Amino acid sequence: MKKSLLAICAVIMLAASAQSCSKSQNLKGKEIVFVYGGWEGHDPVGCRDLFVPWLESQGATVRQSDNLDIYLERDIMEKADLIIQCWTMGNISGAQERGLLEAVKNGAGIAGWHGGTGDSFRNSTDYQYMIGGQWVAHPGNIIDYKVKITNHRDKITKGIKDFQVHSEQYYMQVDPNVEVLAETRYTGDNDWWIEDRTIPVVWKTQYGNGRVFYSSLGHTAKDFINCPESFEIMKRGILWAVKQ
Repeated sequence: MKKSLLAICAVIMLAASAQSCSKSQNLKGKEIVFVYGGWEGHDPVGCRDLFVPWLESQGATVRQSDNLDIYLERDIMEKADLIIQCWTMGNISGAQERGLLEAVKNGAGIAGWHGGTGDSFRNSTDYQYMIGGQWVAHPGNIIDYKVKITNHRDKITKGIKDFQVHSEQYYMQVDPNVEVLAETRYTGDNDWWIEDRTIPVVWKTQYGNGRVFYSSLGHTAKDFINCPESFEIMKRGILWAVKQ
């Protein structure tokens, strides 16, 4: 039942935003590797069931994997135009990490959200260097907070107004070289010493020849359904990150 409801929601949301995404670019003919797993609290299966139907509706061929060993499959990784990873915490072996990093350096894009990409492998600094940031806290846990668009010209955020979110407000260590598209400000209601501090929420960057896109939004699939702006930003980020 959960899967079917998410699929229906994905179709409805796709139709609502088709004009903004599909007219300018789609994923026709693109090879996408969708990797999901790790901590179940971030709903990797639900997120898969939300995003994969949209990816396929855009013409992509999606190879799904619930095992990090796919990063060892050189023939698959060399053909990948984009890797989408939804894998929170856990460990990645040296060989698996090298396979992933090499694919992105050689031109495959990588895109992801929340802990599935921003808190994937806490002991793998080379991976964190590629993504451009690492989760360290979410003061207050599930709270109401505001996302402020800081770049209104970029295709990923153009036309999207500031919006409210009811979820985890990620506090992250962030590479100063990333291009920030949206940010959030802390009120100090939970940790007073970070009052009025701002942290990036959405960014893009480069790793070798590959494009990297990240959004800290999307605690679960339901978060994307309840906040269409976050789903729209993620879809646009995917379209941007895919190998050109």
